[in-house]
Amino acid sequence: MEPLVETIIEDPRWQDFGLEPLAERAAQAALAHLGLAAHGFQISLMGCDDPRIASLNADFRGKPTPTNVLSWPSDDRAPPPGQPPEPPDPGPADDPESLGDIAIAYDTCLREAADQAKPAADHVTHLIVHGVLHLLGYDHIHDADAHLMEALEVRILASLGLPDPY
Repeated sequence: MEPLVETIIEDPRWQDFGLEPLAERAAQAALAHLGLAAHGFQISLMGCDDPRIASLNADFRGKPTPTNVLSWPSDDRAPPPGQPPEPPDPGPADDPESLGDIAIAYDTCLREAADQAKPAADHVTHLIVHGVLHLLGYDHIHDADAHLMEALEVRILASLGLPDPY
């Protein structure tokens, strides 16, 4: 069976960090929590550094600064405010449905983890879960949506044995 997450390592520090298995575990947990079979979906994840994510942030959000994680859903799955998104339909096992792309920045992630006195792997797991939820149409623009998304993140991370990140 193909992995759920296709990981592209641009910054070799992510290889030593173990991004690929960590991302697979986090994404699998997010989909499982939502009752989605991972084998029908595909996610692309790029592990990069701060200059690369700052460039992407400038290009796509008009903010030329580094950020921890960015996501690009393959479809607009955003529901009306205060409502959960409809789950996407999976593709067949031999042609899974793309949920979209995620980029994650090594420097920012490790700096945030250190600043928050959290294990880096726990913080990165949280950010990948966060990115996957964005691919599925969850957002945190409105307070009700933020509460829904954060509650999901807390439950998904708990399923992995990780503490509440908030």
